[in-house]
Amino acid sequence: MSYSKGHHQSRARVAHRAAVLLAAGESRRMGRPKALLPWGHSTLLEHNLQELVAAADQVVVVLGAYAERLRWLVRPPVQAVFNPDWPSGRVSSVLAGLRALESPRAILIAGVDTPLAPGLAASLFEAHAASGCPITVPTYGGRFGHPPVFDGSLLPELLGITEEGQGLREVLRRYPVYTLEVPYSSVLWNFNRPEDYEVAYRLVYKV
Repeated sequence: MSYSKGHHQSRARVAHRAAVLLAAGESRRMGRPKALLPWGHSTLLEHNLQELVAAADQVVVVLGAYAERLRWLVRPPVQAVFNPDWPSGRVSSVLAGLRALESPRAILIAGVDTPLAPGLAASLFEAHAASGCPITVPTYGGRFGHPPVFDGSLLPELLGITEEGQGLREVLRRYPVYTLEVPYSSVLWNFNRPEDYEVAYRLVYKV
């Protein structure tokens, strides 16, 4: 599968948009790699990368437990980064992805187990640029969802997050957050167990 920016490529960008996709976990509760779960006509990994490439100038995917099985699905312009410390927790993968970024103006951080609705990433980047807030988060029914977008000026603080401090929440607690209410509940999803995934797939694809 190749990734194409389509109409987004011709649109002039006023800021460098970076996206980090986290796909390093072992998926123990799921029983198989979440990144390889079918989603539409592809996998969760490919679906999310397609959405991010359409919206961002730089896309980094962080691999770990199943790196050899996933790497062949990652093609330019996406950059694959291997996190050897993936067993230590999600924060190590966030840091591995952030260290690969090139002077971003805005940073979107997504998990492979939260399928991105079509156009969501682009909408979040646009809302973030217009809001003037340091952080932008999608909401559904007033509840905070995924993925967040951070201003590039927060990169030094993001690089200081720890598992003990609850990762990205360390930074989220310090600043005003602009919320973008969206019409789909998928921003609240995390696929940890097979039944989570199966319910969501039936909801989206009516099967």
